[in-house]
Formats: sequence, C-alpha cells, structure tokens
Amino acid sequence: MRPCACARAQRGASVQRLLTHAPNAPPQRREPFLASFLYSTVLAHGSLQACVASFLAEKLSCPVLPATQLFQSFTAAYAADASLVAACHADLQAVVDRDPACRNYIQCILFFKGFQALQAHRLAHHLWTRDRKPLALGLQSRVSERMQVDIHPGAVIGPGLMLDHATGVVIGETAVVGTNCSFLHKVTLGGTGVTAGDRHPKIGDGVLIGAGVSVLGPVRVGNGVKIGAGSVLLQDVPDRCTAVGVPARVIARPSEAPDAAGSSGDAEPAILMDQMVSDDDSSHWAYII
Repeated sequence: MRPCACARAQRGASVQRLLTHAPNAPPQRREPFLASFLYSTVLAHGSLQACVASFLAEKLSCPVLPATQLFQSFTAAYAADASLVAACHADLQAVVDRDPACRNYIQCILFFKGFQALQAHRLAHHLWTRDRKPLALGLQSRVSERMQVDIHPGAVIGPGLMLDHATGVVIGETAVVGTNCSFLHKVTLGGTGVTAGDRHPKIGDGVLIGAGVSVLGPVRVGNGVKIGAGSVLLQDVPDRCTAVGVPARVIARPSEAPDAAGSSGDAEPAILMDQMVSDDDSSHWAYII
C-alpha cells in the first residue's frame, strides 16, 4: 500500500524544495512572462503556508476584505494551528500524486483552483471554530464567487483531499469528509428538508466520488467506497463497495471481487482514481441506469 499523502506531507515543504520538483528549469526561466507573478506569489516567501496565505489574500480580496488584512489573518491562523499547515501539505501532495495533469507543486499552487479553494475553506473553518463566523462566511462567499466552489465553513474535511477540476463542488455545513478522499467536479454533499441540526453526509476515508454525484442527507459512506459519476446517493454504503445509479445502489461488495484492482475489492479507489466499473461489478446490476 502506498504511503498516504498525509504521512509524507509531514516532512514539510520549503519554497526551494518545491522548486526542485519543477522539471528541466526553474519556472521563471521557462515562462519569463510570469516571472514577476511567480516571485511575488512563491519566491518572496519562505514556506508553503506563507505562499498560500499571500496568494489567497490577493485572489479573495475585495473592498470589504482588503488583501493586507486577509494575509495577516491567514498568517495568524497558520501560526496558531499546526494542523492547518499539515493539511495544506497533504492536500498539495495528493494533487501531485493523483492528477497526471499536474506536473509539479508550483503548478498546483498557482493554477489548480481545487487546491486553492480547499485551503481557503480550511482557513474559513479555523475562523468558524473560533467564533469568527461572519468573516468565515465572507470567505465562503468570496470563494464561491471567484472559484465556483461552495464549502460551508462549518464542514469538517480531513487532510489529503483532492478536488479535481472542482467547479460546482458544494459541501454543506454539517458534512464530514475523511482522510485521503478524491472528489471530481460538480459533487454535492447536501442536506434534505428544512430542519436544522445534523443533515449532511458523512464520508469515510479513501472515498472516490465521481463527477456530478449528489449525496443527500445524513447518510454514511464507508471507507474505500467508489461512487460512480452522475449518481444520486440517498442511503448508507458499507466499506469498500461500489455504488452507482439514480438512485444509487451498491452493485459490488469486497467479497464479490476481493482481488480486482480498481473494483469493489480495491481499498484505495481515491488514490488510484480508477472510475471505471468492471464487467464483474456490472453483472450485479438489478436495474438499468
């Protein structure tokens, strides 16, 4: 089993170490047009968290939220909570490991809005849990406007999450997401009804959720689950199962294909990013999608 992004990320990441993973030549030499942008965003800072704080402060700033004040708030959050830094490292490593379109760390920091939106959420969640809810909601609103990703600051998200493409991702207030998960674009973890309280999904570790999936209500999705693209999930899913359809149903369980890599027997679908359903799995369908 491959070491998780969270474990490997604990080594930390200096700016120079990030640059050593950019192949062939330093990024500013390969594209001189972006040299000043790279310097102000990355090279002028001594750590990954400082880069992220600076970048997000500029990207999310507006007349109501000045960049200088946002940068101070973000920097203070990272200094006060080491878990924020560890999660940022793990999220970055997850993208580099799982997305073949990502060539290096710098590319992810500068251009992958899924990573950027997730770090903004983590900072907003830090503020939310310290009773600075108006500012946390303001950040949520700005991320939604600028990046088309809407994650309530009350949602709890474990380290090592990859939001691939990320456009249209919606995660509600009482949702919980485990460690080392992967979500494609237009994933919704939503509630049902108008009653307050626990009303959003609980997602286990290592879960892969395909594009356009809606998971509604306080359902529980077990560890190592794969949910096929376009599905609408309204019921619990046990560990290491594959669920597809509208409404989604379990079509394969570990005992049915214990050794099939990338199928229901695979304990790490979020790491492998295999979104296909095997012939063995599809033979268990009891209805037509």
